[in-house]
Amino acid sequence: MYLNYLRTRSRIVSDCRMTRGIIMLIMFFSIALGMIGCSTNPVTGKKELILVSEEWELNVGKQQYSPSRQSQGGDYISDPQVQEYVKQVGQRLAAVSDRKLPYEFNVINSSVPNAWALPGGKIAINRGLLTELQSESELAAVLGHEIVHAAAKHGAKGMQRGMLLQGGVIAATIATQGRQYSNLAQMGVSMGAQLINTKYGRDAERESDMAGITYMSRAGYDPQGAVDLQRTFVKLAEDRRQDFLSGLFSSHPPSAERVQNNIEYLALLPKGGEVGKERYQRKMAHLMETKPAYDAYKEAKKAFAEGDSAKAVRLAEKAISIEPQEGHFHSFLGDIAQKNNRLETAQRHYDRAISLNDNFFYYHLQRGLISEEFNDNIDAKHFLERSLKLLPTSNAYNALGNISRSEREFDNAKRYYAKAAGHKSPAGEEALASLVELDLPSNPGKYIRTRYGLGQNTAVKVQLANTTPRDVTGIVIAIQYPDSQGKLKQIKRKVSGRLLAGKSKVLETEIKIDPRFVSRVKAAVVRARLTD
Repeated sequence: MYLNYLRTRSRIVSDCRMTRGIIMLIMFFSIALGMIGCSTNPVTGKKELILVSEEWELNVGKQQYSPSRQSQGGDYISDPQVQEYVKQVGQRLAAVSDRKLPYEFNVINSSVPNAWALPGGKIAINRGLLTELQSESELAAVLGHEIVHAAAKHGAKGMQRGMLLQGGVIAATIATQGRQYSNLAQMGVSMGAQLINTKYGRDAERESDMAGITYMSRAGYDPQGAVDLQRTFVKLAEDRRQDFLSGLFSSHPPSAERVQNNIEYLALLPKGGEVGKERYQRKMAHLMETKPAYDAYKEAKKAFAEGDSAKAVRLAEKAISIEPQEGHFHSFLGDIAQKNNRLETAQRHYDRAISLNDNFFYYHLQRGLISEEFNDNIDAKHFLERSLKLLPTSNAYNALGNISRSEREFDNAKRYYAKAAGHKSPAGEEALASLVELDLPSNPGKYIRTRYGLGQNTAVKVQLANTTPRDVTGIVIAIQYPDSQGKLKQIKRKVSGRLLAGKSKVLETEIKIDPRFVSRVKAAVVRARLTD
């Protein structure tokens, strides 16, 4: 039994852990710089305890906005008019909001009906929700509601509550409702996912309803659109429509109480205003005409998941015949071809997807992985690096590590593997195994952790923990300790046998020291090798 363990030597440093550390530092320094205190909510005028600064909000929103959109399907670009229209309506509402922020509005290319706001005024609405709305006033109701979430700091306060409940520990991986490409080890979107999926409390939803309706009225829209929209949402929730339950309703639950509250508040506002039904339908005409294409695409993905590639191809080709400008459809045909080992066909489909949309990470990632299969390293690096600029994934880092290793650029390979290692995914596990193979012989202390202390007879004991996925043998540890006069000495000890992957063992020594000097003991692994 140990009386005291004094230190843990070292650990595998993964990009995921580094990201978590950066987040913690941001939050810590915000607090340390005296940003705790009461401030006035710009929407309600009430005094509130705020632990995070506006600078934090702006930085988080800016950093998380693009990767959050990428991880959910990227921006919808098949009809640029839709993006421009949503931005115009959003900025019209932002101009009358109670808090001036660098508001941005984008349409995500996802059929899941959803909308969300990040701190700092970064707002998104999914293509799937736009096809459910009937008028510009309903669109204004959705965007106005999200503007209030940003203006009233609801996302920041949700993160603040999480800090307090978890003792300052922010979850590193949060599942995003409706997130596509979830089989990929996406990096850099964890905080955005947590903020997007925050289920707001009743007070926050009431605040966003009331102030959002106020913004509609100020901007010249008929606020009745907000009430009509909420009534529709309540009906959809009662019908348990699954796409809404997995999208908008997961973080914005509707209720009859909210509808009634909104009706009562509406009576206090000026009557009338723009509805914009015809204008909305005109702007959304192409989106509505091509909706059957996305319905076919959804069915194609279902057929593919069930193992019916032929049906999946037919449905994907049907989708393309309706909307030939959608990169997702061509990329999906690439996925089918790749799974069936028709790599040249897959390559052509990914190339077509990239030609339609050069700004979506997945097309470049898959294209790069195909080139890696063909041993075309130059081509593979080009596409993989492009994918990383759009959204970092362990899949891309691991592939680049493999390429660097094949070119005997071992330092580069280790850097790539280290970024991917630690993610609980096949790519992350593969990268960790490769990193250990390359790096453990020269840096065994990074992978075999040591803890040490004194047993009951005051003899030094050392615990060794193998943090790798491989068995290790030939372990030699160096132990520094003070003798009875306090003079430092050092010895080396071999550890017999093998240390199994993920396991630990204790090395008992004959070194006895005065317990007063235990803080001067040090131990480190200086030699080890992987078992054959």
